[in-house]
Amino acid sequence: ESLGGICLNWGCIPTKALLKSANVFEYISHAEDYGISVKDAKVDFEGMIKRSRGVADGMSKGIQFLFKKNKIDAIMGFGKLKPGKKIEVTGDDGKVETYSADDIIIATGGRSRELPSLPIDNKKIIGYRKAMTLEKMPKKMVVVGSGAIGVEFAYMYNAIGVDVTVVEFMPRIVPVEDEDVSKQLERTFKKAGMKIMTNAEVTKVDTKGKGCKATVKTKKGEEVIECDIVLSAVGISTNLEGIGLEDVGVATDKGKVLVDDYYKTNIPGIYAIGDIVHGPALAHVASAEGIICVEKIAGQDVEPLDYNNIPGCTYCSPEVASVGYTEAAAKEAGYDVKVGKFPFSASGKASAAGAKEGFVKVIFDAKYGEFLGAHMIGANVTEMIAEVVAARKLETTGHEIIKTVHPHPTMSEAVMEAAAAAYDEVIHI
Repeated sequence: ESLGGICLNWGCIPTKALLKSANVFEYISHAEDYGISVKDAKVDFEGMIKRSRGVADGMSKGIQFLFKKNKIDAIMGFGKLKPGKKIEVTGDDGKVETYSADDIIIATGGRSRELPSLPIDNKKIIGYRKAMTLEKMPKKMVVVGSGAIGVEFAYMYNAIGVDVTVVEFMPRIVPVEDEDVSKQLERTFKKAGMKIMTNAEVTKVDTKGKGCKATVKTKKGEEVIECDIVLSAVGISTNLEGIGLEDVGVATDKGKVLVDDYYKTNIPGIYAIGDIVHGPALAHVASAEGIICVEKIAGQDVEPLDYNNIPGCTYCSPEVASVGYTEAAAKEAGYDVKVGKFPFSASGKASAAGAKEGFVKVIFDAKYGEFLGAHMIGANVTEMIAEVVAARKLETTGHEIIKTVHPHPTMSEAVMEAAAAAYDEVIHI
């Protein structure tokens, strides 16, 4: 459809634009906390959507420019693999052309996953894409699923004045994160006025009439929630249908293409990267996989991707960022751990910025000091996590982090302080 894929056009980039608008409105709404008086601030919902689309369109045009600059041909149409390293492309006009190549990389990405109880109609039951382009602002919304997509939209809509209920099937929200992070985010969301329902499942949605009636099954029984919109944010499905995998014999398992460490499929000359292979469905992962794949094809000496050192970022407010083992996973893996935690309530920069919620939590192997993982929740933590990713790549120990002088006052010095807390050397809490 558009160069740049889902992330650029319908994912990370336009959602960050919408989240920034929500941030700005929150700042204005709490301007008095900073000694500034602002009156009659209103949300221009159409303006927010328009700005978001403009940001995405600008980035997509940038990709078009890079293609031209690097002399890359973009063939627009629906591609289908054919035997003999060929691809059949059907254009918008129905015209079919066939191309051949020595090496073919499949990178068809994913889309919103649909549950039988939540059939997406893009009117009352919507996916993430429609959530970015609603014609008018709803009064009440039920968000089903509390992964990154779910909590980002829950925060955004709540911040601009929508009554939001989050329904999560697992025992806690952001279930892949460290348990302490989940607890903190739930506290913050509830304080902001959201209703959080865990161990809960939307079993059906009645869309007859003006709005929706979502039936939510919990341990206490069933509850019916009336709302304008139900947002299904229950993960993604891979785009593997109709692209000829069966025609050429490319092996798949549970909706994923099977590949080796360098993204070779079982068919010589055919590779696969991104959401359609094993590993987290994240843009920075797909990008790294693509580079490794192409460098290997070019005959370079390449190191496989370390999937245990992939940072995850969620851009609600407060932000969430993590890498490596959670505390529970490290113990399960047999490590004797040292855990340090530094709250932003003790950070001078966080106090000055009016962003005291959250913390940095770090996990080290008690025996050798190996940096096993880090889990952050707070303002700008998505900008801080890369320090830990680099430290882990360089096999840095806890003591080395403590002795690395961090600038003051910054949010990032909380990483050093948390490491010091792990080794009983912290002096600022």
